[in-house]
Amino acid sequence: MRSRRIRAYALTGGRTKTRHQLLVETLISVPQYDPSLADSLMPESRGLYEGARRQASVAELSVELDLPLGVVRVLLSDLALQGAVFIHPTASAFQNDTNVLERILDGLKRLPV
Repeated sequence: MRSRRIRAYALTGGRTKTRHQLLVETLISVPQYDPSLADSLMPESRGLYEGARRQASVAELSVELDLPLGVVRVLLSDLALQGAVFIHPTASAFQNDTNVLERILDGLKRLPV
C-alpha cells in the first residue's frame, strides 16, 4: 500500500462520483481473475481486485485496505467499467419489483414461528 500521505483525491483523480450505485452493503466479486490485469493496477485498485476474489462488501474492502469509502467506491466503479469486478445487485435494486417482494413475503410466512 502507498503512504498515508497520499490524499484521497490523488487516488481518484479528483473524482467523487461513480457510475454505479455502491452502497456499503453492496457485494463485489471477481468473475474471472486475471493475474496480468492485477499486475497492471495501481496498488489500491489491486488490493480491491484481490480482496473481491472472495466476494466482499464495499464496507469490508474499505476496512481491509484502510481506504475511505468514497475512494473505494470510485476505484470499484472503475474496475467494474473494465469488467474486472462484478457488482451484485442489492435489495434496493428490487424495491419496485412486486414479484420479488411477494416472494420474500411468501418466504417469511413459511418460516417456523
